[in-house]
Amino acid sequence: MPVSRLALHHQGPTFSRLIMGYWRLMEWQLSPATLLDLMKYHLDLGVTTIDHADIYGGYQCEEAFGRALRLEPSLRSRMEIVSKCGIALTAKPEHALNHYNTSKGHIVASAEASLQKLGTDHLDLLLIHRPDPLMNADEVAEAFISLEQAGKIKHAGVSNFTPHQFALLQSRLPFPLVTNQLEISPLHQEGTLDGALDQCQQLGIKPMAWSCLGGGRLFNDPAYAPLRAELELIRQELGTQTIEQVVYAWVMMLPSQPLPLIGSGKRERIAAAVAAESIVLSRQQWFRIRKAALGYDVP
Repeated sequence: MPVSRLALHHQGPTFSRLIMGYWRLMEWQLSPATLLDLMKYHLDLGVTTIDHADIYGGYQCEEAFGRALRLEPSLRSRMEIVSKCGIALTAKPEHALNHYNTSKGHIVASAEASLQKLGTDHLDLLLIHRPDPLMNADEVAEAFISLEQAGKIKHAGVSNFTPHQFALLQSRLPFPLVTNQLEISPLHQEGTLDGALDQCQQLGIKPMAWSCLGGGRLFNDPAYAPLRAELELIRQELGTQTIEQVVYAWVMMLPSQPLPLIGSGKRERIAAAVAAESIVLSRQQWFRIRKAALGYDVP
């Protein structure tokens, strides 16, 4: 059964409930034709939203995706493409060190480069990738407004912003920031405590959730053995296939309705993530996972 769809904001785009994350695309070592088949596979499952960033794969992922998409350009009409900018890595020789750059010139140039690499005339959503201590909110707003007026982006948002950083940038814009892409997982629960997810509820926006599985640490870090054991117990109670599905269900149960990113190019894992949407945890199961991850009970 295809995944459902959610509006990120009442003035924002409608995205698939689970999002295909392509930050590890270069590790998958797929030919353009094989990547095209993978794209068709998850599109047919209803996973139509694609997450990129200019820096992914040492600035190579967007270009690799674009090569595959050019084999069948009509697929662009079936997908929503997200990209991010604002980080400058030494993968480019002109960068002497890794740093942030949220100047208007950098944002506009990064967005235009992403459009060229992806082979599309617009991004459905452009995010500022990380908070920048040198961020001038007026300058970022000017960049977003310029890109939106030119039709190069449909919507704007942020990633990894605190509530105050989000509010600052929003105060300079005539249109809403439609999401805050946050790290959300049992391994990283800060968003439930620092006000970021509360702000999403307050403003009626849906966050995007990255690293739901802790970048693989959930499976191979000895520190998380108690969490894996608890997830396995709950998996058995629910009759699900994998503990990954239990984690995705845990994330989607949050009242801000996060949209999890799928970080794998393996079809069986994509299908399993899609099936997680139908899994319903009890409140006590949710808190058992919280406790197993944090190592302590509620006060």
